[in-house]
Amino acid sequence: MSSTVPAIEAVDVSRTYQLDGVSVPALRGVTLTVASGDYVALVGPSGSGKSTLMHLLGGLDRPTGGRLAIGGREVAGLSAPELATLRNETIGFVFQAFHLLPRTSAVDNVALPLVYRGVGARQRRQRAAAMLGRVGLGHRLDHRPNQLSGGEQQRVAIARALVTDPAVLLADEPTGNLDSVTGAAVLELLEELNADSGVALVMVTHDQEVAARARRRITLRDGVVVADSARSDLHDPPLSAGSGLPETLVPAPSAEPRSASGSGPGCPPGGSGGATGATGRLPRPAAAGTDASDGDAG
Repeated sequence: MSSTVPAIEAVDVSRTYQLDGVSVPALRGVTLTVASGDYVALVGPSGSGKSTLMHLLGGLDRPTGGRLAIGGREVAGLSAPELATLRNETIGFVFQAFHLLPRTSAVDNVALPLVYRGVGARQRRQRAAAMLGRVGLGHRLDHRPNQLSGGEQQRVAIARALVTDPAVLLADEPTGNLDSVTGAAVLELLEELNADSGVALVMVTHDQEVAARARRRITLRDGVVVADSARSDLHDPPLSAGSGLPETLVPAPSAEPRSASGSGPGCPPGGSGGATGATGRLPRPAAAGTDASDGDAG
């Protein structure tokens, strides 16, 4: 993809869910551009629209209104198979819960997205092994997830996200299940990959210390962008704006439906979010009266 083409471009994007016959707006006109090599932290209280926005930026869902382009291609004009292919070629996903296949080796977990690219078995293994070496796990190729530490599992997930050489890496609370030391190591790895490969890194987080490490910070509240450090017309609000509580504790009505399991973007029931992101397949349609994306209230 040409460096002059934004990795992701959203213009006045909205997303409204129909719940029991009632329209529930989750996003109310979001405009942002993610450039090649950008490093963005997406923050906001629960119900602010972070997870819905992550779904849209990753091509896991379509906006109700506005314009969304991924890799220069307009999402509105793509069929479901075309969108799945674009997602597989352009976006890498990293989730808080890793979402590795439990009875599958690290190298085969990493190679999974290449199956849907039609890459031969021998080349898949070579590329997956090389990527595991890049994240410091060249000695763990044949270990299954239950034989790896939490930090090692997240490194496998990062390798899987990057094995297709995506333009954008979407990370949803990537350190949420890790202790502080391991989490810091994972962040350093993501930052190193962002700097070395030029992949744009967009990270959803509730952790203010994690967000502070990003070169750019976008704050959502009630489905709109209220601050973006890349825009002079918007400024970050005080951490405790409006309530005297830290941002993560600000009580707010949820504009985004939450699944019973509390799963995040790309995590349909059954915990297959990692496989969904890795394979480029759309989540299964939900039953009537539920959120089709089954996203976290984020």
